[in-house]
Amino acid sequence: MFGTQQRGVNAYAKVGLETGIVSASPHKLIVMLYDGALVAVLSAQVHMKSGNVPEKGKSISKAIQIIDNGLRASLDKEAGGQIAEGLDALYEYMSARLLAANIRNDLGMLEEVQRLLTDLRETWNAIGATPAAMPGADLKRMPSLASA
Repeated sequence: MFGTQQRGVNAYAKVGLETGIVSASPHKLIVMLYDGALVAVLSAQVHMKSGNVPEKGKSISKAIQIIDNGLRASLDKEAGGQIAEGLDALYEYMSARLLAANIRNDLGMLEEVQRLLTDLRETWNAIGATPAAMPGADLKRMPSLASA
């Protein structure tokens, strides 16, 4: 009549995630995409080490989807200029490395992408701590930033 406890936990987690997405700032959404990609890559590593080929493939596919359809799709190349172009190339590289890691069963490639994602996430978080990146920041009222 009531289903399993795990389904209830999964439903609760899904509601929590959806609520977090709706209330998140654009900056926080990018952090969430990095987190999701990292979890997928780490999961792929575990499955690769244990020889679970189907789950490894699912995890790698999920990481590629997050990178391509989340991180790359969110880039504004006009406003972002060279930085956005560089990130686009890096995201493309990471997706290609993930695909190659899946085909070759290469743990080193997964670890490389994990390091890149971790570095990008840490950098993005550091940017988020600046006053200009905070929600409601008004550069006109911050003379030191407005003149920069």
